Amino acid sequence: MVNTMARVADAFWRAVAYCLHPQVILLSLAPLILSAGITFGLGWFFWEAAVDGVRHTMEQWQILNSMLGWLDYIGANGFRSVLAPLVVLALALPVVIVISLLLVALMMTPALVNLVARRRYAALERKHGTAVWIGALWGVWNSLLALVALVVSMPFWLIPPLVLIVPPLIWGWLGYRVFSFDALSDHASKEERRQIMREHRIPLLTMGLVTGYLSALPAAIWAIGVAAVVLAPFLIVASIWLHMLVFAFSTLWFTHYCMTALHELRLRQSAVPPATQMVVEVRDEHEPLLPNPDTPLP
Repeated sequence: MVNTMARVADAFWRAVAYCLHPQVILLSLAPLILSAGITFGLGWFFWEAAVDGVRHTMEQWQILNSMLGWLDYIGANGFRSVLAPLVVLALALPVVIVISLLLVALMMTPALVNLVARRRYAALERKHGTAVWIGALWGVWNSLLALVALVVSMPFWLIPPLVLIVPPLIWGWLGYRVFSFDALSDHASKEERRQIMREHRIPLLTMGLVTGYLSALPAAIWAIGVAAVVLAPFLIVASIWLHMLVFAFSTLWFTHYCMTALHELRLRQSAVPPATQMVVEVRDEHEPLLPNPDTPLP
């Protein structure tokens, strides 16, 4: 258990250091620009219709009208005008986050995995155990499952403790499934990938839970009150960018851990003594100096 937690911590600090790499920062901007364009496009064409539809639906609910009438009576009549936009935002934001995750998986993950492999595991054989289309299908399928789980669990978010538990658990499960798969898809065979995800399920799920809570942090920017409705387009972009950074860190964390697990698995299978384990570092001579996360811990 101690060794496992040490591996998790080692992968964590390496992922943090890699997030300072210029290539990682630039990679986080490409999905951001694309997802921001999609968000503004959807808002431009569908925002008013969506708000009107939600407002019309709420007007049919007698209980909700009674509650809003009570709020009007106590002087909180402004809440009625912003309730429908807030509901639309609450429904749209999980969709935007899932789309962002898919964009990260498609655009950032291969480059980040290659970055880690080139700098730390240049000698590790690539067995290409999973086709690209299978990895894409895996990500889409698990994202759809997570989205369904989010929608189904929304009524429980009204219970204060559960809103802090249920969404991060769902995001954590999704991160565990997607990031582990993507980190191993190119280098590991199908059997190796299944074995690693089975043997390391507990630490990977723990990492997924931590990244799930990290992915919930960008939602804090929506806590500015009614102004969130007015600033919604800009807050959505800011939220997406923060999620991109969290996803980049998560990808690097899982990649460092899974690549190390794959390296150790092959050492065991080849009966090579652990003392011969080496990490190969290959660095471009023109690459700027950064905190070196590639050197093994003493």
